Amino acid sequence: MRTIGITGGVGAGKSAILAYIKEHYNCRMILADEAAHKLEQPGEVCYEKLVQLLGDEILSQDGTICKQRMAAKIFADHTLLQKVNHIVHPAVRIYIIRELEKEKASQSHDFFFLEAALLIEEHYEEILDELWYIYTREEIRAQRLRESRGYSSEKIEQIMKKQLPEETFRGFCKVVIDNSGQIEDAYRQIDEKLGVYLC
Repeated sequence: MRTIGITGGVGAGKSAILAYIKEHYNCRMILADEAAHKLEQPGEVCYEKLVQLLGDEILSQDGTICKQRMAAKIFADHTLLQKVNHIVHPAVRIYIIRELEKEKASQSHDFFFLEAALLIEEHYEEILDELWYIYTREEIRAQRLRESRGYSSEKIEQIMKKQLPEETFRGFCKVVIDNSGQIEDAYRQIDEKLGVYLC
């Protein structure tokens, strides 16, 4: 089983790439954001710690953590954001390592994919065979964000400034999938890369 991490800048089209891989290949796929959300549910490892840190005001009526309330609180206070990250990121990593070990033991899939915005920052290259970078030209990413999410040019610029530069992505990632053109071209690149491993 080949283990692959997928990352890239906002608006690069990772969701479409992941959907294609999931549909066409025998694989287990974990999205780090979804894993974090799971671990923040009542009874899970991050729940009590987050409520203790941020207070009951982040809870919805049903007792679950309201993502919007939590986001409003932590993004207004950088020290809180750091504390939340120190709770959530290590827990997500432990969860992913456990799931990866289960998959290796079962040998029921050809591939294990992990998608994470902070794939490089959290050093997932230490536990995966290789990292893939979904590259899309910046002007195309900006256009997609304006059309799909209604973001302003100012907001897009702020988001992109916070992300890793292209040379860092390319330096860490063994494979670069260019998604600047037609999506079918990106699919073809994926098929070529994964086809080699299946052979």
